[in-house]
Amino acid sequence: MHRILKVAQREYVEMVKTKTFLLGLLMVPLIIGGIIFFSSRISQGPTGPRPPIKVAVTDLSEQLSAEIKDSFDEYNQSHPHRQLLLREPPSAASPQAAIQQGKENLQQGKVDVYVVLDKDIVEGTGKIHVYTYKPKPANVDVYWTVENLFRRAVTNRRCEVRGLSQELLSELRNVPVEQVELGSGPAEQRVQSQSEKAAQMMIPFFFVFLIFMGIVGMGQHILSAVIEEKNSRVIEVLLAALSPFELMAGKILGLAGIGLTVMSLWAGAAYIAASWQGVNIDVSARLLAYFVLYYILGFLLFSSILAGIGSVCNTIKETQSLMMPIMMVFMLPMLAWFNLAQNPDGMLARVSSFFPPLTPMVMVLRLSAGSDPPMIEILGSLAVLAAGALALMWAAAKIFRTGILMYGKRPGLGEVLRWLRQT
Repeated sequence: MHRILKVAQREYVEMVKTKTFLLGLLMVPLIIGGIIFFSSRISQGPTGPRPPIKVAVTDLSEQLSAEIKDSFDEYNQSHPHRQLLLREPPSAASPQAAIQQGKENLQQGKVDVYVVLDKDIVEGTGKIHVYTYKPKPANVDVYWTVENLFRRAVTNRRCEVRGLSQELLSELRNVPVEQVELGSGPAEQRVQSQSEKAAQMMIPFFFVFLIFMGIVGMGQHILSAVIEEKNSRVIEVLLAALSPFELMAGKILGLAGIGLTVMSLWAGAAYIAASWQGVNIDVSARLLAYFVLYYILGFLLFSSILAGIGSVCNTIKETQSLMMPIMMVFMLPMLAWFNLAQNPDGMLARVSSFFPPLTPMVMVLRLSAGSDPPMIEILGSLAVLAAGALALMWAAAKIFRTGILMYGKRPGLGEVLRWLRQT
């Protein structure tokens, strides 16, 4: 154990004192903070200019021309750089011919959007038909805006026909809502802001992202370190004083410590930034303890896989084909985080909690999403994860023992399995 700790200490110190580590440690939160800052400024600032969008309409009800014009005029006055231009409806002998002519104009590029209003749209049984031709992704917001403008025109006409006042309707719809969070004391309460609501929704993603970066980001260092030392023959000198298992375990332990250091600094920076913006984030000590526990076990599992891969490969390029399926498995919780956060006690979340590669991220997500899993599920997931990590460490140690001293052609699957069967 003493030798393992010595190797871990060396890995930790050698990594921490490098300039690239310090630069990466500082750059990641600065880049994320810059993205958040500029995104908020851009979203709050004026929208850039856009060429006018030509919209043609065929109103089969023959009741909405005034309301449509008013809706478009109001929009264009408030958005002078993003105009929506109404075009005259195509003249034809019949409504069907007008619709056909409107579609042809759309296909020929004479207009960008063509809208048809059913004859009984005001009565409530008709529809608004919005036609596009080869729609551009950049104009998705335009189509939504056009839909809303026509919907507003129809709503105004319906209110007018039924004798309803627009002011009264707006007053009836305007219902202020105040979300109040109670404290532990009888008189403790405070109003929750919109930013706090958004922060609470993003807490599960933050924890999943943090543990993913800690496990995958830091874990890949062991892959590059093993291959580098193997190619430089430094590994032969190290194995003269250490057993293969002690060397592998020391490297994994040292990198796990680096990961904890990085995540602690990033989490602390995020908490300080949130407090500076006046956002109150309530993270319990119980959640932090589980986070550390799941991270360590998950890192042992993932880095054991990478240590085994690194010992049988001679270059980083050779690891690409082996790493792809492994990375896809570990990315599944990141891809499904929103659905898991919305239903943390569902069947999918509970089943994936007992699949070791997914266990760390899924369980941390469930706990940070406000779920209170039964203690038997928490202990069971920890037991499964620990057993999986130990089994993979045992297998990686056997592969590491033989593969780390092999050079040249990469061994095949049959040869690796033979190494595992050796005592």
